[in-house]
Amino acid sequence: MALSLPDASEAAHMGHPGFRVGGKIFATLSYPKAGFGMVALTPEQQELFVRTEPKTFVPVPGGWGKKGSTHVMLRAAKKAAVREALSVAWRNRAGGGSQGE
Repeated sequence: MALSLPDASEAAHMGHPGFRVGGKIFATLSYPKAGFGMVALTPEQQELFVRTEPKTFVPVPGGWGKKGSTHVMLRAAKKAAVREALSVAWRNRAGGGSQGE
């Protein structure tokens, strides 16, 4: 799904698949273990996804989570919700968002 977005590319990030646009990571897979994904949201976007799909989206622990990095629990995830989260994360990075990698 991530690679279907315009100009998205895949490259390893800390030993896990990472998806980038414009050199910025917008999503990863298999971290901290298989069955997890991560999307780079804003804190406000994270709050909305966590509220509407709490079994699918969970803030990443620590500082990255406070900045919007959000785990995706892939087994509980609906394709439409993951597709929307990836699109939002892609837009955040493609549009020059200020969140760090």
